[in-house]
Amino acid sequence: MSTVAHVSAAPQPVNPLKVSFGFLLSLYAVIPLCLLMQLLDRYGFDYALRDSLPSSPGHFLLFQLLFGTPHIIASNLLIVSHKDYLSVFKTKLLLMTAFIALFFGVGSVFIPYRALYILTACWTVYHVLKQQHGIAKAVCKLPPIAFNLQVALSVSAGIFVYLGIFLKNSLTPEQAQLVWILAVVLSAVLTISSAFCQRYIDNRQGRYFLWANTLLVVISCYLYGQQYYFLAILMPRLVHDITAYSFYVTHDYNRHGQTADRHILYRNAKAIGVPIVVVLPLLSLLLTYLLQAYGDQAINLITQTLFAKDVYKAVTLGLFGYLALMHYYTEAFVWSAGSPLRQFIYFKK
Repeated sequence: MSTVAHVSAAPQPVNPLKVSFGFLLSLYAVIPLCLLMQLLDRYGFDYALRDSLPSSPGHFLLFQLLFGTPHIIASNLLIVSHKDYLSVFKTKLLLMTAFIALFFGVGSVFIPYRALYILTACWTVYHVLKQQHGIAKAVCKLPPIAFNLQVALSVSAGIFVYLGIFLKNSLTPEQAQLVWILAVVLSAVLTISSAFCQRYIDNRQGRYFLWANTLLVVISCYLYGQQYYFLAILMPRLVHDITAYSFYVTHDYNRHGQTADRHILYRNAKAIGVPIVVVLPLLSLLLTYLLQAYGDQAINLITQTLFAKDVYKAVTLGLFGYLALMHYYTEAFVWSAGSPLRQFIYFKK
């Protein structure tokens, strides 16, 4: 029986909000913009921009507050704030929670930190790029073998770019050179594969998506080689996060736009005049800020009072890490055909 059958039927809006493929494609405009910024900085401003940006995006607090964590919190809120979704997915959520606790909790005693970091990095890159290819699949309509090849090459190249950026201070010169060479070779093979695969696409928008996803990796690799680490990470992060939010707000509008009284969060938002489509983005940004700024201190205050002991980054590492892993896991199925969330998603060109 389809999982949709387990969800209370909600009246469909007269004019449902639709996810626009044109809008999603427009997000990739960040690629030429970042490339233009890099070229202007290199040839016009003697690397002033590169020297002013942090050596790692993770060192830029505003970047952490705007990208990554907010959409991760939003996706988790979307599931746990709806009782019917919890009833459908509770077994999967409990099993995954147990796995995370065992593997990343207990397992961290036996598994080296770098190994866990690399595993998480690979999962992160796979999640980000698989989402973009999965959305483009509906437009490109590549044969399965071509689609899987594109995903494999994109993710493989993306992993080495990611590791080269975030592990650059802990890699030996030989290791850093090897990571760079692998990223370049895989990016080149991806480009060749894209040129071959475009013959299967019979519409202009599909070809644009194919090359947009290719350039997302290739230009990130180029910027990584030019040491514009912030821009290299900004491009896929921005495209991925806004794409995710477009699904979240579309779901919320179509489910709660005419029935906000069914849900306390949207009922209260309606009472104070907050539009349905901004509820989840604003709440996720607010929670990110509060948890980032005060979460660790609050936990330490409690543990110091009760046990006279500090807990290292309980929120910014422990809670955020758990939510991120749950997000990577649940996003693989909550928007697929037959999911209760998917019934509120509509598309347009």
